[in-house]
Amino acid sequence: MSRRLELTVTPELAGIKVDTLLKRHLQLSGTVVRRIKWLEDGILVDGVRVRTDFRPAAGQVLSVRLSNPERNSGIVPAPGPLDIVYEDEDLIVLNKAPGVSVHPGPGHFDDTLGNFLVHYYENSGQEADFHPVHRLDRGTSGLLVAAKHPHAQEVLKKQLHTPEFRRVYLAVCEGVPDPSSGVIDAPLGPKPGSLMEQMVRPDGKPARTRYGVLRRWGERALAHLELETGRTHQIRVHMAHIGHPLTGDFLYGTEDKALIGRPALHAGYLSFLHPITKEKLQFSVPLPEDMARLKL
Repeated sequence: MSRRLELTVTPELAGIKVDTLLKRHLQLSGTVVRRIKWLEDGILVDGVRVRTDFRPAAGQVLSVRLSNPERNSGIVPAPGPLDIVYEDEDLIVLNKAPGVSVHPGPGHFDDTLGNFLVHYYENSGQEADFHPVHRLDRGTSGLLVAAKHPHAQEVLKKQLHTPEFRRVYLAVCEGVPDPSSGVIDAPLGPKPGSLMEQMVRPDGKPARTRYGVLRRWGERALAHLELETGRTHQIRVHMAHIGHPLTGDFLYGTEDKALIGRPALHAGYLSFLHPITKEKLQFSVPLPEDMARLKL
């Protein structure tokens, strides 16, 4: 099934060009309009294909296709586990397991969330593709939203790093931060000589992380964190910077696979405005078992 949006032309909108109706009243970007206008059933008025300079009359129905009949991501479908928290015609919210990459890349060609999602869409007969909105590190677990078509992806990406798109992380760190809450404001950039590591450096990009200690777990603490910016490894580097690296962080702290096989970081809460309805959606998932075990 293709995903379409419809607009019944009111007397006030009669005679306005389709291009203007799509952009002003259906909030489609120029990029999306340019893509869909070449599709056979991309832009229809009363079921008949029209050009973007067509001016519909009152009572006519303008219909626009949002989903693409072909998957252009190039991602290979591959079976794999998906923990689906929410799904509709425009997006899907997942609870990502630790150890799973989000995007295919070197060494991970067919074992990522992208592969699993494309396989799921294919098997369930959905005309959808993998359109990521944000990402989680391979070792990080928790909530992630992916769009099913380019319009939803564009709208959601514009919400990133605004109050409309909220992500709250839970982390277990070594030691107990003092003060128990605050803002870490320290610019981040690549560490010379490393392909992966980031570091606090004066010439880095601005980075701000809000943190608060929820409870003390012996010589560790369970903290909640919110990103004001979205830099690579931001929480991990910032927590190490204040002397409290995440438990199990092999890059910025001390790896201890007997305790936990990854940095103890979990995206526990996510909220955003739906890209079509503008309804506020919010989700939360509990700590995974490997992190909850650290309080013992």
